[in-house]
Amino acid sequence: MTRTHEKVGGLPPGKEPWTATTASDGIEQSLKMIGGRWKLEILFRLFGGRILRFSELERAIPAASQKMLAQQLRQLEADGIVRRVVHAQVPPKVEYALTDWGESLCPSLDTLLTWFVWKPASDAAVSAMGTSTSPPAEE
Repeated sequence: MTRTHEKVGGLPPGKEPWTATTASDGIEQSLKMIGGRWKLEILFRLFGGRILRFSELERAIPAASQKMLAQQLRQLEADGIVRRVVHAQVPPKVEYALTDWGESLCPSLDTLLTWFVWKPASDAAVSAMGTSTSPPAEE
């Protein structure tokens, strides 16, 4: 098997074709990178080229403690998803933005959200209603 779906292709040079095992491992690793309690919230706040200071993120995500927010940002930075810029001034000014690679997550997360929205309520309820739960056909 060379890919997981007919639409999947175009592997970067030097990458081997996907097998069921390598595809599932890759997806599992990807989900671990973005799977922290506040990571998705951080990503959605930074999508679209936004640059936010730590204090702005704190205000935008009030339920996250300062410690947890800092920890999640450090993990996203270590994974190459978020870029941290420290300006040499007093008081210190630290800004966060997505890397190009981090920004490239947006279409994938949009697709995942669309997939979730089209989740059938239940097989029994769907057949009783006679309603299609399929997404609109692509043209």
